[in-house]
Amino acid sequence: MTVYSIDPLQDPRWDELVARHPFASVFHTTSWLTALRQTYGYRPLAVTTSAPGRDLEDAVPFCEVRSWLTGDRLVSVPFADHCEPMVERGEASSAIVAHLDGVQRAGGWKYVELRPQSDRFGAGLQAAATSHFWFHVLDLRPSVDELFAALHKDSTQRKIQRAKREGLAYSDGRSDGLLRTFYELLIKTRHRHHLPPQPLAWFRNLALSFGEALRVAVAFHNSRPVAAVLTLRHRSSMVYKYGASDEAFHPLGGMHLLLWKTIEHARAAGCTLLDLGRCDTDNPGLATFKERWGATRSSITYWRIGETDQPMSALRKYAATGARHVLDHAPGVCRVAAGRFLYRHAG
Repeated sequence: MTVYSIDPLQDPRWDELVARHPFASVFHTTSWLTALRQTYGYRPLAVTTSAPGRDLEDAVPFCEVRSWLTGDRLVSVPFADHCEPMVERGEASSAIVAHLDGVQRAGGWKYVELRPQSDRFGAGLQAAATSHFWFHVLDLRPSVDELFAALHKDSTQRKIQRAKREGLAYSDGRSDGLLRTFYELLIKTRHRHHLPPQPLAWFRNLALSFGEALRVAVAFHNSRPVAAVLTLRHRSSMVYKYGASDEAFHPLGGMHLLLWKTIEHARAAGCTLLDLGRCDTDNPGLATFKERWGATRSSITYWRIGETDQPMSALRKYAATGARHVLDHAPGVCRVAAGRFLYRHAG
């Protein structure tokens, strides 16, 4: 079976495949791939067993990440929590896996990384499992009352009620003003986590690429922003992708209010699933937080063809070295500049 390489940003068949394929997600869309290219310069490509001129039946998207700091590799796809190969037939899977192995060997790539949401595809790979995460989703099909009743009473329901009693204001949309407010909170949040923020250009390019499918929501206390979330919609799924907050106002429940508003908004928009993303398996606190919203936990494994060790990523190196301690006490503009440099190499 022949495997072909295509450019998903130029091939007119790509959007139709992503619109109908059962394994497609927001991370397969041309919107996500376009934002990656515009922000970081990653060149997208995809492999498929469908010949030119015929309907696309299967495909696996990648981006070329070329870096003198972290090595050249193919990633499916950068900064995505998951990217399930859009392949259903076993014969096609085998052909694509063999092709990727050949590409890795012949193309000088350090490795080829796949980030499937399930173990359906990974089980057939001649590859090494290199990263493991917890993954949480919330079924939005129950009524609003049923969803609220399923929330943890002490840590979740009462936080939402506290936010309402405190009179937190709420605004959502995709204006540049809201995006900037979100970004200022993100700088604070990443500082707490001893990491630089992603470039502001990344979020602006996401907003341009996704249009109405992107939404920023901000909670305010006495006109001061205290929490913000950024969500992306694809078909019947709402993806909670980024969150940020001011730690000084955590007791007011701003983030809890925003997540509840996100659930209400997603249901009103016809979504049946809220994707709460991945978290590290050594972060039980975050996993518990998501499960107290009624979310279901599963696992995600990333696979690599080629180099199979798990070297420290550019961002983890930053967090573990003296650079972190220096920039922890540096002005915010220095941390922003570090993010602009590092994320290009981190994909």
